[in-house]
Amino acid sequence: MRSLVLLLAVLALGGCMNVSDMAEGTRYHMSDAGLLDHSDSRRVNNFRIQPDSFIYIAQGAFAPPGSAYPRPNVVAEEAFNGFIEYFPMVRRARAPEGLDTAMGEARAAGAHYLLYTRFAKADDRIGNSDEWLDQEHVDRLGIDNGVIQIMLIETSTQYLIDTARIKSRGGLLTFHDNKPEDLLGPPLEQYARSLLGLSDQ
Repeated sequence: MRSLVLLLAVLALGGCMNVSDMAEGTRYHMSDAGLLDHSDSRRVNNFRIQPDSFIYIAQGAFAPPGSAYPRPNVVAEEAFNGFIEYFPMVRRARAPEGLDTAMGEARAAGAHYLLYTRFAKADDRIGNSDEWLDQEHVDRLGIDNGVIQIMLIETSTQYLIDTARIKSRGGLLTFHDNKPEDLLGPPLEQYARSLLGLSDQ
């Protein structure tokens, strides 16, 4: 009788949730518990834009405080990689530049929006033997983390459509050989999806 009840429970659960949902749920909980990479995105507005919008992506030359030295244009590069799947008309600045310069280039290219980003914080913790040899401080052992800031500006009016702050941290199972910039891809792609009103799944 007990085995029949268990079998019915398993069949009921199987009918309610498919394998991909269970896998996504497991990934979410492991991420939230700190075992996998995790990010927290906070948008000021819930503004949506059209999928045929032309977006120009640029990054400020601001160097994040701390001991990490990410590639100068890495946020713009990762944003481009995340946006290109959802917005066919997207272009990226080749190097970091000021907001006025980026706005001028976006307008000259005919872009509808300027996505202006910067790496506000980056902490590259010891995650392999080479980093240990460089730093040799026990208090530097741990998982990487970082914060990026985003402004979405309409080029025709220079109106600030949206701002976002994305805080990322590594996981205990994924911190080896990682750097703060390695955490940027998934949350920036999630931000692109949110601009279209798509769910996170």
